[in-house]
Amino acid sequence: MIVTTPNVDGAPPVGPLVDATPRPLPARIRLRGRDVELEPLHVRHAPELWAAAQGADESWAYMGYGPFADEAAMTRHVASFATTHDPMVWAVRPIATGVVSGWLSLMEIQPGNAAIELGNIWFGPRMQRTRAGTEAMFLLLRLAADELGYRRLVWKCNALNAPSRRAAARLGFEYEGTLRAHLVVKGRRRDTAFFAILADEWPRCRDAMVAWMDPSNFAAGGTAIRGMASFRS
Repeated sequence: MIVTTPNVDGAPPVGPLVDATPRPLPARIRLRGRDVELEPLHVRHAPELWAAAQGADESWAYMGYGPFADEAAMTRHVASFATTHDPMVWAVRPIATGVVSGWLSLMEIQPGNAAIELGNIWFGPRMQRTRAGTEAMFLLLRLAADELGYRRLVWKCNALNAPSRRAAARLGFEYEGTLRAHLVVKGRRRDTAFFAILADEWPRCRDAMVAWMDPSNFAAGGTAIRGMASFRS
């Protein structure tokens, strides 16, 4: 919803006043949920990540890096990736397996605008479409929105990346538009689709994620009984 301040004495319309206090930067801390643990990315995670990537070259299709030719190449990438502050990257360790099987980050961090992006999401095959994967994303969104007070949560992806677009919609991100010829990635033109959850939308999205992840929503075989969108309606 777009809100404007009414004209006063013929002045042009302007946006509403907001809390302009810069938000804190995220810290490299360990986060633990019911099904997953997030650990600040470290080069020691590289062997497990290399194992998780085997047979999954297609999972790198829309990433700006990968697939990696060998474990040494992935180790070099992880060692460098682990030192950046934006993006700030976490390794994902599902509690059921105890094995690191992916990573994700908070990035494009704008404390003054209270805007932050959930991105660089790479999950190995055993992490994809799992409750642990959903909880990994939820933990960082909750950190950004509830603990750090960011007002705009962003998701962006290659406009051709249908699985990422579906994931954004599933979590409650609203599609905002596509920037054409936005980037060149691996020598190819990338149109970028943008999605966001704003502060007043977050509680409804958060509560739907929590309800979906509750064990009572899963049948004995591990299949969700209700889809996440049904908890937002």
